[in-house]
Amino acid sequence: MALKTFVKISTVNNLSDARYCAGMYVNLMGFNLEENNKNFLSPEKFTEMTNWLSGLEYVAEFENTHPDKILETVKNYEGINYIQVAEEHHLQMLLNTSFSIIWNKWAETLDELKELVAKAPGLKENQVTLLLESSNLKLNKETIALIKELSAKCDVLLGFGLEAESIDETIAATQVKGIAMKGGDEIKPGLKDFDELADILESLEIEY
Repeated sequence: MALKTFVKISTVNNLSDARYCAGMYVNLMGFNLEENNKNFLSPEKFTEMTNWLSGLEYVAEFENTHPDKILETVKNYEGINYIQVAEEHHLQMLLNTSFSIIWNKWAETLDELKELVAKAPGLKENQVTLLLESSNLKLNKETIALIKELSAKCDVLLGFGLEAESIDETIAATQVKGIAMKGGDEIKPGLKDFDELADILESLEIEY
């Protein structure tokens, strides 16, 4: 089994999500490693979870931790392939490490998207993947055109406006490298409501 596009799952903090997503052949699985974050995953829990998994790569997710502390922290997590940061000025300090880099950027206006289009060649040159999120933008004609322009200049993972019934059209129209979705808290251990995430993954399955 495989998926039609590249998929990253973020903020995974429980084995239910992890095993389900690994079984659906997602490409990247992200874990928040900031101690003050509600989704923080300890080195022990990370090892315990990843021992059950295979066939995918792991992302260490940070929001505002300084790169020096990030590099110290990831030493305690064996098997991390990517580092994801939200602060643009932290990118430069992480470029010459052994990790692939993801920039998690929230864009709330078309002007912010246009600014990203201007920055995209630099991201491509430094092999930085852009994970694009928004709480305000809708995937209308204008937004899609800008995301397509952005995708032509750097690798983009789309993290908003995703719906199971239109996911194929969205990927085709925006030409993004892939999509990004979030895991989350279990209702109680072993029981979780991730219907929406599952619907999208199942609509991306390639039927053999």
